[in-house]
Amino acid sequence: MGSSKIMSFSFLACTLFLMSGTSLAQLTPDFYDLTCPKVIEVVGSVVKAAVLREKRMGASLLRLHFHDCFVNGCDGSILLDDTPSFRGEKTANPNVNSARGFEVIDDIKSHVERLCPGVVSCADILAIAALESVLALGGPYWRVNLGRRDSISASFDAANGNAIPPPTSSLDNLVRTFQAVGLTADDMVALAGAHTIGQARCTSFRPHVYNDTNVDPLFASLRRTNCPIPNGLGDNNLAPLDARTSNHFDNSYYNNLLINQGLLHSDMQLHSGGFTDRLVEEYGRDPIKFNVDFSAAMIKMGDISPLMGNDGEIRRNCRVPN
Repeated sequence: MGSSKIMSFSFLACTLFLMSGTSLAQLTPDFYDLTCPKVIEVVGSVVKAAVLREKRMGASLLRLHFHDCFVNGCDGSILLDDTPSFRGEKTANPNVNSARGFEVIDDIKSHVERLCPGVVSCADILAIAALESVLALGGPYWRVNLGRRDSISASFDAANGNAIPPPTSSLDNLVRTFQAVGLTADDMVALAGAHTIGQARCTSFRPHVYNDTNVDPLFASLRRTNCPIPNGLGDNNLAPLDARTSNHFDNSYYNNLLINQGLLHSDMQLHSGGFTDRLVEEYGRDPIKFNVDFSAAMIKMGDISPLMGNDGEIRRNCRVPN
């Protein structure tokens, strides 16, 4: 073989190797097919039992995945307790007295560790639990990309910054926040449909039902009965984000917006005369389109800045670094 042919062959082999390495470094639904083929089944069984005990838990587990991914990527950092070397994200403003479901994740992790020790990351467990929570409440299926690794630290400051939009957000702020992590305005409207399940604390919706004008008067009056003023009274009282079907994943959230019955100020921003009105109205008419777009947006959100390859670790306990 001539030297030029040897060089061409070597170049081709190197290219194929690099291409293979690149593909292996991508998240993929079949990541655990050989190393832990029953992981989705195991996570699903624990999630279903938890949601059966308490319907609200489905929304809580879905929210954990969202709050994890928006702070430095989908790396399981929201699950870490405080340590002497860092303050975790659990007590940051978007999470304190609000983020919940950590015990369910612990239960899932213990089951998975017995099945496949040291193989499945906590970040991937969050992603699978989000899917299984939606399915348990009647929502759509999507193929979860897997292969994330876990961070060895968390950031209270990052979680306390502008990464997670507060319920007082304007439409412009919502769009900017989602664009900052690579999600479009359309992705944002689709993901907002997660508010068809779960509940919110009085502190999250009080300003909206007392001060905003784009809220149905009877709806506002009803919510005020469970959320009195001054602040401090009833702060932890809960109201459903979707008063119609809060325990079933469907498209009724968008129809609530059409009649000014969104619970949060940020909800109503999606149908306030702006460019997102069209999509809200479309999702209200077409539940199939909502399910398709929500599933695609969840896959896209789960791909935000994952740790892969040799970065991070596979935590044995989701609450503490190894």
